[in-house]
Amino acid sequence: MTDSSQLSKAQDLQRAFDVFNQVSQELTQAYAGLQARVQSLTDELAVANGELRRQYEEKEALSERLTLLLDALPAGVVVVDAAGRISEANPAAHSMFGNDLRGRGWQALAGGMQPVAPPDEFAIGDRRVSLAESALASGGGHIVLIHDITAAHEMKASLERNQRLAAMGEMAASLAHQLRTPLATALLYSANLAKPELTEDARARFAEKATEQLRRLERLIQDVLLFARGEHIGREVIRVDDLLAEAGQTLEPLCAARGIRFQRDGEAAGAIIVGGRKQLAGALLNLLENALQVCEAGGTVTLGVGVSGKRVHVSVRDTGPGIAPEQQARIFEPFFTTKGQGTGLGLAIALGVARAHGGGIDVASRPGEGAEFVMDLPVGTLADIQD
Repeated sequence: MTDSSQLSKAQDLQRAFDVFNQVSQELTQAYAGLQARVQSLTDELAVANGELRRQYEEKEALSERLTLLLDALPAGVVVVDAAGRISEANPAAHSMFGNDLRGRGWQALAGGMQPVAPPDEFAIGDRRVSLAESALASGGGHIVLIHDITAAHEMKASLERNQRLAAMGEMAASLAHQLRTPLATALLYSANLAKPELTEDARARFAEKATEQLRRLERLIQDVLLFARGEHIGREVIRVDDLLAEAGQTLEPLCAARGIRFQRDGEAAGAIIVGGRKQLAGALLNLLENALQVCEAGGTVTLGVGVSGKRVHVSVRDTGPGIAPEQQARIFEPFFTTKGQGTGLGLAIALGVARAHGGGIDVASRPGEGAEFVMDLPVGTLADIQD
């Protein structure tokens, strides 16, 4: 081998060694960079793990607090899954329905509750409860909150009885006066019937007047008994349009006889009310007769209806003289009346009927511009019909 050949090989080896050194140096630098990146990722992972651990601990603490809260909550809480079965229940719910709730069908359990008035309240044995449902954000299930309102219902009933008794006591003198006047008149007419010199026409006239006063006494006593007894409604399904049609058929001939126009306004769109047909019809007719009595010939009585959300509003408007503000403040008080022969119980009874159905009655009037009474009632649902 010649010297030139050996020199060439040495140069090639030197170049290869230089390339190797360069690659080794680059690898060393890349490894150092990789180590730095690994360290950075390790640090970030440690921070992320710490944050996750903190969040997990906070969730655990929150879950524990929520569990303690649900256990201490006096209202029953039932979690119903997408299949309609109970997956969770707190101690209050167990005390209402028993300890074997998990896995039971909610609809079957709810079907055992007895509906009572108002429509959103139910009876479970001796308890009275109200239900509120809320859909879960995920999973398709829902949560049912069961409020035990037994004590509140008993207090409300007791308060209503005490208010009626107080009103009866305060107005006993007024009631005695109202009884005495028609009774004395009836006795006077009856005494005249015994006179032998009376003609048959006069005798018939006195008999009719005596009967009229006795009927007035009967109406007064019926109103007093109804007010003192309070309202106990049923569970009839009542179409609002039918209720208004019946009231209109009763009042329209009376309006025509006095030269007063009767008109309907609005539609109930098939809405229903669950309760007592007789009581509601009597309350509505009371409002209509009051409107008729304050109108003069040529006036108008309007029976209106409208549905807003889950409420139905039945209105009675008249073109009478209106109601003074000081009278509006007392118009629903028992025995308060502006009529010469009124009992003062009609509006109080009508308001009691509305409240017994979960509603109320409002009045709006200005002197000289007539008056409007609006009975607000809850709309019944398909579940109410099935119950």
